[in-house]
Amino acid sequence: MDRRSVEDLEAGYFAYLRVERNASPLTLKNYEHALRRFRNRSRGFEHWFACEAEDFREYLFELMKKERARATLRLHFAALRGFYRYLRRREGLTRDPLQEVQLPKRERKLPVVLTVAQVLELLELPFRVPMTRQAPAWLPARDAAILELFYGSGIRVSELAGLNVADCDAVLETVRVRGKGGKDRVCPVGPPAIRAVERYRFEAGVREGALFISKLRKRLSVRSVELLLERYLGQSSIPIRVSPHKLRHSFATHLLENGADLRCVQELLGHASLSTTQIYTQVTVERVRKVYEQAHPRA
Repeated sequence: MDRRSVEDLEAGYFAYLRVERNASPLTLKNYEHALRRFRNRSRGFEHWFACEAEDFREYLFELMKKERARATLRLHFAALRGFYRYLRRREGLTRDPLQEVQLPKRERKLPVVLTVAQVLELLELPFRVPMTRQAPAWLPARDAAILELFYGSGIRVSELAGLNVADCDAVLETVRVRGKGGKDRVCPVGPPAIRAVERYRFEAGVREGALFISKLRKRLSVRSVELLLERYLGQSSIPIRVSPHKLRHSFATHLLENGADLRCVQELLGHASLSTTQIYTQVTVERVRKVYEQAHPRA
């Protein structure tokens, strides 16, 4: 059979990811980078159908010599493996060379988690840190609502930035979230977060459209939320760098430490696999161990 060009094969794959798999823009960007990088760095690359297992082993060894993190290696090869599965199912490839390539095992680093006291300090900062003269009067209320909602619901930063006013139900104390893969879920939210959101909406006059807006009254971007958090951290006594995802880690860990069921936490976080959520049980065990070692006379 006639082989389609490299460009046509890749275009077909990314159209498949975008339309049939509903892949996020970030996933598409990462996968495009992974395929392009392999093509550009593989000696004598002719066509995807001509690649052998040894070509991918050499590429893996090259990345490992550059001391790339295992997560980075696995991301690159997840893109390549997904592409070759597509070639077999849709383009008539008869043998997948990547099935013969073994990757290094995934590193399981424990998430960094804030203490309850550190979280409470962070939540109080918006009304304590002075704003610039040009800042609208409602800005502290918005920032407080963002931080409360992060810790009160455990949602991802992209999910928070994508919220609309209609997604927040003050009566039922829930938010409707569009998660990974376009999957919706409804997250319960504590009364402090709901009160903070309602106060912000009243002060900022936000009645429809994007829930969280910038000074120019446009939807707040993910990067703006990250910078907002960095600004408050610089005014706190918290000794570690805290990303929005660390607030998500703290949400999950504090729930488990107070007796929440693992499967319920899985649903709240929107994890497809329970094994992803189980990492937080290791965090709670490690924290208990440290308390024991510090407090027990014979530890």
